[in-house]
Amino acid sequence: MKVLITGGCGFLGSNIAYNLKDKNYEIHILDNLSRLGSEQNLEWLKSNLSVQFHKADVRNAAEVESVFEAIMPDVIFHLAGQVAMTTSIQNPRLDFEINALGTLNMLESIRKYKRDCLIVYSSTNKVYGDLEKYNFTETELRYKVEEKPNGFDENETLDFHSPYGCSKGSADQYVLDFSRLFGIRGVVFRHSTIYGGRQFATYDQGWIGWFCQQALEIKQNPLREPFTISGNGKQVRDVLHADDAVRLYISVIDNIETMKGKVFNIGGGMSNSLSLLELFQILESELDIKMNYTRLEPRESDQKVFIADITKVTSATGWKPEVDRVSGVKKMLQWLQSSQPE
Repeated sequence: MKVLITGGCGFLGSNIAYNLKDKNYEIHILDNLSRLGSEQNLEWLKSNLSVQFHKADVRNAAEVESVFEAIMPDVIFHLAGQVAMTTSIQNPRLDFEINALGTLNMLESIRKYKRDCLIVYSSTNKVYGDLEKYNFTETELRYKVEEKPNGFDENETLDFHSPYGCSKGSADQYVLDFSRLFGIRGVVFRHSTIYGGRQFATYDQGWIGWFCQQALEIKQNPLREPFTISGNGKQVRDVLHADDAVRLYISVIDNIETMKGKVFNIGGGMSNSLSLLELFQILESELDIKMNYTRLEPRESDQKVFIADITKVTSATGWKPEVDRVSGVKKMLQWLQSSQPE
């Protein structure tokens, strides 16, 4: 079996590739190496498994088609993407070209050459907008949505509230429509927060890793300048460790007949939900520090709460998260301490 991972030198892509190493698969990576940490991840992959690397950009239809024709993959994990809300607002065209056009280029290659190819697309909870139609209650450490005790399911209305939401939402609708119209075996995962090793987080993306890094820097220098957070810190997401996310992606191969043409909300679920303030409590306890920060205005179109209702994906695959939020944060700290700088 031939597996192509676009964005395969990124955080999730490199973890998926690594966890396929003991299977009898031919593994191909497509990446333009533009993201922070991608070259380090590529070297890590090359040193740990047999992988074929293709330097290409999903925005370029000719490059995508050339790679596809050369491989003729059976499975595509389509993870290449622009992942920062702030970047999408600063440069909407770039965001569109990577997320929407890049996905269409991939789908067109499948349509032209190999319609039985399985493609799993990494979408986002941002396709549901800011969710301000719900009633939020504010507690000491977090916001809550009493109307959604199990989280948000896939019947939530699409409501694109940012260039990022538009580009990712457009792409996930293309995957579903190509599945419906052309018989392509497409699956869409709408993610909440994923975190773990090989994630080179930035201020704009990868908040668990970013704040873990800030905590470690405070541990080294308690007198350093305060870092900043957007909003009051009570925003909530359900967090999913990379180990669990990888298991889910790989499981699609064996469950495609029950999953093709469908969308699934993906996250750690209610029991693994965290606000920023709750994350800070874990970090303070684990490292014996005080998280010293200042507040900025809330980010544009930010959701006060998003927790995925994972009932549908659990029913389809039997999968459920195994790494709890506290253990996951500890694993994140351990990776940062052992692997940086590289």
